[in-house]
Amino acid sequence: MTDLMVRVSDLHVSRQSFAVSDVSFDIPRGSVVGLVGPNGAGKTTVIRTLLGLIARDAGDVEILGEHPGSTASLARTGVVLDRPTAAPDWRVDSLARRLGGFYPGWDSARLNSLLEQFGVPKNQKVGELSRGQGVKLSLAIALAQNPDLLILDEPSSGLDPASRREVVDVIREFMIDPQHAVLFSTHITTDLDDLADELIVLVGGRIAHRGALPDAKDDFAMARGSGVTPDAGLIGVQTSGAQWSGLIRIDDSASFGADVVIDAATIDDIIIHLAADNRKVTA
Repeated sequence: MTDLMVRVSDLHVSRQSFAVSDVSFDIPRGSVVGLVGPNGAGKTTVIRTLLGLIARDAGDVEILGEHPGSTASLARTGVVLDRPTAAPDWRVDSLARRLGGFYPGWDSARLNSLLEQFGVPKNQKVGELSRGQGVKLSLAIALAQNPDLLILDEPSSGLDPASRREVVDVIREFMIDPQHAVLFSTHITTDLDDLADELIVLVGGRIAHRGALPDAKDDFAMARGSGVTPDAGLIGVQTSGAQWSGLIRIDDSASFGADVVIDAATIDDIIIHLAADNRKVTA
């Protein structure tokens, strides 16, 4: 049994005017990896490549020791996209009968328990559910498969804070088993706090930062000041009148004067300023 649930090496995918280039990362068992970045960064492209929905132009990809899209890997992978994965005209109470035969580990009791916990009405068609109910339905279906790996593409988008917390709590419960792993793509980066072990920041189809989540907050800081903008050390500098701000490496803090305010950086700060720096470089 391999300790790597996902292995991506030098992935290249070209689609018209957009490309994912030189993307490499691993997801070990027992870990939650957060995949973040601005819109159009390539997060969904990477996920669809893992699922075998998009062909890669170059690079190596393995998921659960198998090729992307293989029957063996899909049977052990629970997937939650930003919309329901079931057909819109199916009734919720028919899903166990329709889907159970495709997954060796299917657990109908688990599905029913989660639907009740999430408040998803069983007597409605999938297409009649609200956005939030649809996301919760997809998560319930994914977990009913008893997967080893969960791949989540924006599952908390459109959910209220209480529902988002509920989803995060279910993911945390899933990770009690050290044989499991999660790839969690999200725009709501606070959902990764106290959950993700590793952070991957995609910008412009490339990895702009990869490392342990706590280390990311220790590696970066926000610098703010007024007057002449420093020539070096600022990442994705932004100005407003005489005021300027930018992301810096903690190791560079000493190069700024006492009149520069240095604060802790959030994940959102890191994403925003790395993206702004990429736009400056590629302009």
